[in-house]
Amino acid sequence: MSSLSIDVHAHILTEDMMARMRREAPDIGPTLSEVDAEGGVLKVGDIVQRPFPRGGWDLDRRFADLDIAGFDVQVLSNCPQTFLYDREAALTAALCEIQNKAIAELVRRHPARFRGIATLPMQDPARAADELRRAVTRLGLNGAQIGSHIEGRNLDDPALEPVWATADELGAFILIHPQKPAAGERSREFYLKNLIGNPLETTIAGASLVFSGVLERHPGLRICLVHGGGFLPFQLGRMVHGWKERPECRRFLKDSPEASIRRLHFDTLTHFGPALRYLTDTFGADHVLLGSDYPFDMGTLEGVRQVRAAGLTPNDEATILGGTAGRWLGVAGEERKAVGA
Repeated sequence: MSSLSIDVHAHILTEDMMARMRREAPDIGPTLSEVDAEGGVLKVGDIVQRPFPRGGWDLDRRFADLDIAGFDVQVLSNCPQTFLYDREAALTAALCEIQNKAIAELVRRHPARFRGIATLPMQDPARAADELRRAVTRLGLNGAQIGSHIEGRNLDDPALEPVWATADELGAFILIHPQKPAAGERSREFYLKNLIGNPLETTIAGASLVFSGVLERHPGLRICLVHGGGFLPFQLGRMVHGWKERPECRRFLKDSPEASIRRLHFDTLTHFGPALRYLTDTFGADHVLLGSDYPFDMGTLEGVRQVRAAGLTPNDEATILGGTAGRWLGVAGEERKAVGA
């Protein structure tokens, strides 16, 4: 078992990646403005991220933050602002290739500190499956990050079956991340679009995979729902009760949804010790993965310390911090590696 801590939920968009994307798509390529020592404002098409912390593009800041957090290895994924599922598929595919190549280059330059997962043009499932295969077999990436819906289509859409089949075949790590929350007008105030909207997105995405039977058809999928799985793991009883009582819940699902929910994995980003304990006690430490949501302000650099303060057994701590992720990502854990090695 890996003795390293492995952060599976972290985003990157370097200045080099931004420049390459702008050359390919000048109208939507990412730009930075109002830059200071702490960060700047990121714009991708009509999407504005304020703030975009400096660690999102500055590797020196990232390495410093990794050491502060006690993260030995970080799994790099694209920033959700660059999913771009609303654009023409060929353009999104080209921008995915740029980001995936850049992430693979960072992993090759810093193999002791980074692993990487791809972004896919999910609006075209055949292209997405092909890009996943290319990213894993040719670029050496470990899987992909997928948005919680494809411009309103849930992840149970039958058209997405090639993506799930390919991920299952490759043993790819799939990180499901919220985007464009469904909470709507009533969540405009108090940052509820994030506080409630993002976990709601993750919940809908996970429940769609469960009740559609995707996880029964592909029991080997390695899927992690970020932000502690949203509300889904905490509403396990309601999901099971609904399956028993409502015919809508049994249309495609042969067995109780509990079996499929237990196939999922959840990151540690709950910001609440008892919630982390619940995930571990209910689903097992091998279904909980260290995740920070770096570099965004709704993430945390306290994940390692939170796991160690949760009152878990030493074996459960090691499993969450890097045991499961280490097996999936091929990370050996005998000793801490040097920064930038």
